[in-house]
Amino acid sequence: MIRPLLLALALLLPTGAAAADPLVFDTRRGAVSSQEALFDAAARAEVVFVGEFHDDKGAHRLELDLLKALAERGRPVILVMEMFERDVQPALDAYAAGSGDEARMLAKARPWSNYKDDYRPLLEFARERGWPVVAGNIPRPLASKIARQGLPALETLPPAERAQAAATFQCADGAYRDKFLAEMGPMAGHGGKAAKPDLSRMFESQCAKDETMAESAAARLLPGTTVVHLNGAFHSDEGLGVVERLKRRRPEAQALVVSIAKGATPTPSRRALGDFVVWTP
Repeated sequence: MIRPLLLALALLLPTGAAAADPLVFDTRRGAVSSQEALFDAAARAEVVFVGEFHDDKGAHRLELDLLKALAERGRPVILVMEMFERDVQPALDAYAAGSGDEARMLAKARPWSNYKDDYRPLLEFARERGWPVVAGNIPRPLASKIARQGLPALETLPPAERAQAAATFQCADGAYRDKFLAEMGPMAGHGGKAAKPDLSRMFESQCAKDETMAESAAARLLPGTTVVHLNGAFHSDEGLGVVERLKRRRPEAQALVVSIAKGATPTPSRRALGDFVVWTP
């Protein structure tokens, strides 16, 4: 049903130059919408998952506009970010509290290479308003360990290190696993037989990221507050990944899924959708 809708939507776009503003599509209504409608819906939600392509400048502009819109609507925010790992939370907290400068925070927080241009404006906007910023992701060394040895490797860790990952995991077969294996399957053909990755363990590593982010977000849900969770689109598209894992922990939570797609022209091949899909110019 989605493909005909997207094809019809494409006819509404101007030809030639790309549209200046993001194009917003409300999949619940099956109709073109607006940023303001998206922001209104976000203000009514308890948690908003924003799925991005990490190198998409338009996505980062939209994320900042979302934070500004929630502030204008008087909605307190807790910003949970895939881009920081749990063990750097003390550095973020110290910076938020004013007990450390930015250089010291960055030296400890292992920011992504595009932090300055793409994520710093978001963190600084939250900091100026006293909004918590949460390092939601599992530390990369632990994710790599799981990819090599599987989830049982976590139980060999000292308690303090084990606590940097989610306390519980459910990584069973299902739509998300099928989607992940379909995405990663071509890797199995690279190199010789010995070089083929264990896709089951790779999925467990992916699952560990989603479980840890979901636990991080679920722990911050508070009445009258919106948790804005920033993550790569694969983690939340179609309500899978981190979304379904948060709903398992907090089934009553009102969640909104926003999927940001590159380019101003909707394409039928954009298979992973949310409650709102946004095409950035």
